[in-house]
Amino acid sequence: MNRTNTGVNLLALRSHNTALVLDLLRAAGAEGISRLELAERTGLTPQAVSKITARLREDGLAAEAGRRASTGGKPRTVLRLVPEAGHAVGAHLDRDELRAVLVDLDGTVVGERLRPLDLGAGAEDVVAVVAREAEELVADVLSAAPLSGAASLLGLGVALPGPLDHDRGVLHRVTGFPEWDGFPLRDALARRLGVPVVVDKDTNAAALRLAVGGEGGSFAYLHLGTGLGAGLVIGGRVHRGARTGAGEFGHQVVQLDGVLCGCGDRGCVEALCLRAVARGELDEAARVLGVGAANLVGLLDIDLVLLGGRTVAAAPETFVRGVAAVLDARARREGGRGGAVPVRVASGGGWGVAEGAAQLVLGPVFGWEG
Repeated sequence: MNRTNTGVNLLALRSHNTALVLDLLRAAGAEGISRLELAERTGLTPQAVSKITARLREDGLAAEAGRRASTGGKPRTVLRLVPEAGHAVGAHLDRDELRAVLVDLDGTVVGERLRPLDLGAGAEDVVAVVAREAEELVADVLSAAPLSGAASLLGLGVALPGPLDHDRGVLHRVTGFPEWDGFPLRDALARRLGVPVVVDKDTNAAALRLAVGGEGGSFAYLHLGTGLGAGLVIGGRVHRGARTGAGEFGHQVVQLDGVLCGCGDRGCVEALCLRAVARGELDEAARVLGVGAANLVGLLDIDLVLLGGRTVAAAPETFVRGVAAVLDARARREGGRGGAVPVRVASGGGWGVAEGAAQLVLGPVFGWEG
């Protein structure tokens, strides 16, 4: 995950420096890390680190993890993150189902819920369902009701099909659901629940989770389920674009005057893929997905293609094989160094998007530039 890894001793950037320290505590795990190591890795003075760690201990975010022998003098006290000191809810709104998870500061899932959802039922009805599921999930695990009563709850991350405005938390014309156009989902949920809310596309959330989990370099996460989209990570950061609209992968036209797509255009990769899936022609769906992936690889020169979504999960080998075959053919034609870009199924399964939605909330705590 791309981030600034040195700190500055300025009061104005205290939260930035705290995030640096928290991220190192998280990475150290149960073994912990000493204040001296924290100072060396962040570039902060030992005095600044001592003040930050003292504050984190007061807030219950850090605790002693024992002592470690030093090269001279008394043994060093090592500190660790307290994962249960903070939690985030992540909600994945698909067109026909809702998945919600509660994670701790380590990103470990401590609770989950799955239920049917009709994204076309109307904004207010959907907001009510999401709010109720989030409240019940938190109450089940943290014994807190209402949601704002959970002292350790940092907020709610929501991921759903785009396009949308990530900065303002406002939806655009979600393909197939024009009634959502302009709806301020972030503010509606924040008012209802009384906690901070972050909204992003499902593909971006999944890509963020993969990057935080150690998937390095530049990659594309292609999500084929009830729709088709992409999450792009370039140089370790989720690429959302100037208007947070990047990754509308499914609506690249690859067949002029082709089948009509829900977006109103013809011959989109999404429409062709879904039509092939509906016919049971999974090899053809994988080939079409591979054509779209090859266009993306040629445009961005990325390192890796990861596949996810329920349609891929139903036949993972078919889709990996089909997409890889198109990329291999393109690489042979172009003769570039390094061969074809590798293709594999993304980790996380059906819960990857929901977990990524929770990471939208955790990111600022640790200074992740997601």
